[in-house]
Amino acid sequence: MITPHPPAAGDFRIDPETGLAQGAVHLPSPHCDDRPDGTTIDLLVIHAISLPAGVYGGDDVAELFLGTLDCAGRAEYGELAKLRVSAHFLVRRDGQTQQFVPVQRRAWHAGVSCFAGRARCNDFSVGIELEGSDRDGFTAEQYAVLAKLTRALRAVFPAIRAENIVGHSDIAPGRKTDPGPHFDWAVYRAALMAA
Repeated sequence: MITPHPPAAGDFRIDPETGLAQGAVHLPSPHCDDRPDGTTIDLLVIHAISLPAGVYGGDDVAELFLGTLDCAGRAEYGELAKLRVSAHFLVRRDGQTQQFVPVQRRAWHAGVSCFAGRARCNDFSVGIELEGSDRDGFTAEQYAVLAKLTRALRAVFPAIRAENIVGHSDIAPGRKTDPGPHFDWAVYRAALMAA
């Protein structure tokens, strides 16, 4: 069981040397590797995930990213048994933020993907998972934390311009639907503009 932590408070600060965010709980995932030499990180991909689908508050998502999820005897997890996946961050429903991969490294979050004619989005992106699903809205705490985290990322990676912040469905259309129809882009953008 993963030890619970209180929600992150205040703003995030990302250490440009370690790639770790102050204000996030660090849970190192083995599902990452080095980015190609000379890569400019200029894309932010927003995802949504819950395990089991539509169930919130457990450790299953973190365990999936850590490679420790027990799939035995759980039919709904059959496809996950051999999956090696991660994201840089997971923002829980209460705003708690977990970091699985330092931002300078390549997390395995996008899969087969393309943005602005460039394939392999994992090479040049940061992936943020929100605890959620296609059938539910997101919490005010998640929008506030996502905006703070986005500002911290843009301070380190200024090439992540507004037009380079997309959903997983934008880079993998027809294959992925997240962050889903209930993700409110207007609320997120307004939170980004707030001081």
